Amino acid sequence: MSVFSKLLAVSRRKSPWIYHAAAGSCNGCDIEIIPCITPRYDAEQIGVVLQTTPKHADILLVTGAHTWRLREAVLDIYTEMPSPKAVVAIGSCPASCNVFYGSPTLVGDTIDEVIPVDVWVPGCPPRPQLIMDGIAQAARLLAEGRTADQQGRRT
Repeated sequence: MSVFSKLLAVSRRKSPWIYHAAAGSCNGCDIEIIPCITPRYDAEQIGVVLQTTPKHADILLVTGAHTWRLREAVLDIYTEMPSPKAVVAIGSCPASCNVFYGSPTLVGDTIDEVIPVDVWVPGCPPRPQLIMDGIAQAARLLAEGRTADQQGRRT
């Protein structure tokens, strides 16, 4: 491993840049993401920076039960992110569709039918501490080269 590769691995672990995509959520989880980047929980103290474009992000935060209408948008966002990248599914809806299970407007039962997920954050909605822990787990996976993107896994 070259010196440059080692530097990139440390940078990804110490300063993960995130992008948030709502894939048909009720906004409960989206509202819990906001405190993570405000002074109360201050994710920037551990290097987490919210980006306004997926082209600058390392980690994608996905919320919602993944509707047909937003399927292409989520795929486009995932594709626009440079490799290596990680995906964190936040809340119960990406994992099980929760109360929306069985709706004809949904793509499937889990978000990993659309994009590969590296970290699942449980809860409806999860607390900001759990979300920050999920981001930290994804950053570790990125630094270790163990994300689905780095290992060539697809859904």
